[in-house]
Amino acid sequence: MTITPITPITPTIRVQHEDFDLRAEVDRLSKGKPGIGAVVTFSGLCRDEGGTLAALELEHYPGMAEAEMRRIGDLAIARFGLLGLTAIHRYGKIAAGENIVLVVAAAPHRQAAFDGANFVMDFLKTAAPFWKKEHARDGATGDWVAAKDADDAARDKWK
Repeated sequence: MTITPITPITPTIRVQHEDFDLRAEVDRLSKGKPGIGAVVTFSGLCRDEGGTLAALELEHYPGMAEAEMRRIGDLAIARFGLLGLTAIHRYGKIAAGENIVLVVAAAPHRQAAFDGANFVMDFLKTAAPFWKKEHARDGATGDWVAAKDADDAARDKWK
């Protein structure tokens, strides 16, 4: 009897200044993988907060941010049986309406893909070392955005 080794699934993790192309990322993750039955994407955008916000300035801890994103990705792959996962987080000054984050989760079935994407976002919001500062339309620079209790509650539902 021949045993075919299972290739471990490794998440694609990137922290980058430049924008990403959602369609290209989905294609890159799913092409040539006939076992995938569902692909779920989440794209987070910079809101304008009712016309008052011009941009967010995002900073990260280089090396540590990628390592934490990879740890979260590995957990999601193992927990939900994902067949592919991409997580991209941008840094720098990002204008209202521009992309900030992308999560693409691929699985044999839809629920695993939805849960995997949700899990990754809930942990990225609370565990990955990223910080946001607001820049108002009137030119004022705001404070660094504080963590939200609702984000912690969303993360804690997975325990």
